[in-house]
Amino acid sequence: MNDWIAIGALALVGVLIPFGMMAVSYLLRPTVPETSKRATYESGEIPTGGTRIRFNIQYYMVALLFVIFDIETVLLFPWAVAYQDALAAEEISLVSALGPMLLFVAILLVGLAWAWRNGAVQWAQTARQLETDRQ
Repeated sequence: MNDWIAIGALALVGVLIPFGMMAVSYLLRPTVPETSKRATYESGEIPTGGTRIRFNIQYYMVALLFVIFDIETVLLFPWAVAYQDALAAEEISLVSALGPMLLFVAILLVGLAWAWRNGAVQWAQTARQLETDRQ
């Protein structure tokens, strides 16, 4: 049996199952037009205010920086364990063993300096802090 037949059958099943489920749900669903179904929230509560709320972008910046430096930590610990024997060996130079990780850390430090310079790590200031900065 040809391998492509099995792949094609799997792809066909992967496409037919979702479309089949959507068709069955379309045929079996109740069709009761209600105005509350068209509301923003279907919980029965009347929404107050607008749906557009402005969030402080610094929450996302801090979370993104946390993820980046968390990944750095996850990569540094196994690297230190794996290269412990390489540093003890005489045939591997210190630069060839430490160079790639030092380059990785240097790139991250440049990114941190850029984020710091653009104010990504500086939290929103209160009115009192803004007043003392002006003086």
